[in-house]
Amino acid sequence: MTAHRKDDHVRLAHAQYAPASEPSRPDETQWPNQFDEVRFVHHALTGTDREKVSLTTRFAGVHWPVPLYINAMTGGSPRTGEINRDLAIAARETGLPIATGSMSPYLKDPGTASTFSVVRREHPDGFVLANLNAGATPEQARRAVGLLDADALQIHLNTVQETVMPEGDRAFSHWAPGIARIAAAVDVPVIVKEVGFGLSGRTVRELRSLGVHAADVAGSGGTNFARIENDRRDRPDYAYLEGWGLSTPAALLDARDCGLPLLASGGVRHPLDIVRALALGAHAVGASGPFLTTLLDGGVDALVRHITTWLDHLTALMTLLGAHTPDALAHCDVLLTGSLRAFCLDRGLMTTAAKGVTA
Repeated sequence: MTAHRKDDHVRLAHAQYAPASEPSRPDETQWPNQFDEVRFVHHALTGTDREKVSLTTRFAGVHWPVPLYINAMTGGSPRTGEINRDLAIAARETGLPIATGSMSPYLKDPGTASTFSVVRREHPDGFVLANLNAGATPEQARRAVGLLDADALQIHLNTVQETVMPEGDRAFSHWAPGIARIAAAVDVPVIVKEVGFGLSGRTVRELRSLGVHAADVAGSGGTNFARIENDRRDRPDYAYLEGWGLSTPAALLDARDCGLPLLASGGVRHPLDIVRALALGAHAVGASGPFLTTLLDGGVDALVRHITTWLDHLTALMTLLGAHTPDALAHCDVLLTGSLRAFCLDRGLMTTAAKGVTA
């Protein structure tokens, strides 16, 4: 059953990125992408020399050669094991860090181990993140990290997905103390992420108190797991939750002064979105859906070209903006417009010229 669910997730996620062949259902909730409401003020003499630009990023004791990573997707079935293999090859060829999907299937059935360990086998010298849900025990967390010789552990929060999932969890009150126990038990940095519904500033502050090292705000605008799980139901009666959550830009702004290094994923479509997220305070940016789509439609070579192009364009945009490092983008002048500006005003988020953001 778990393997079938994982294959369903891949199929339905891929379908979300396919060009629409027919009009959307009249009642279908479309998620706007608030990255389009983040605009840079163009200063014509700000540009620097490309050779002076470095993509290296550091946060929470972690050193990555680029501020881009392949975020958690899959694992747990023969088909998803093949996808993890190909993703790992692309990560190796481009130098990207990579996270596996949830390793819960491995904890339930050790026979699925190879569908996850293939990531380390194909990316032996790279930065690999194991991934578990917040209900895992410290012993399970150590097993997951050990299987991959992982450099960090991702813990995902997915209450919305579990709520809509037909066979999902229905008890969440033990998650916070469980995260604290895991953070104290493993010897690698712990990064907590959402799965597309965003981490608020209040949540990030709580994560800091639990001993977490970094937070991936993972907001809306990308793969919609409420829609995926609703499509798996006998009756798709949770359609009204498909627009739930915070966008990635909104979550970054809500959490930017909460005391934890921030990562960003969710709704990242191209290099300009990466630069926007870094300007709003992220140390690195993850993508899943665009990379999965390219891999399934064109194979490993196409994905390598896709990532290589993104890194080339990222360097070009940093050159244009005069940012020698990813962190320097946080000092660029940024304007917030539309519903994102309204969100900041409604939340009482102060924007300062020192940080370059103006509502």
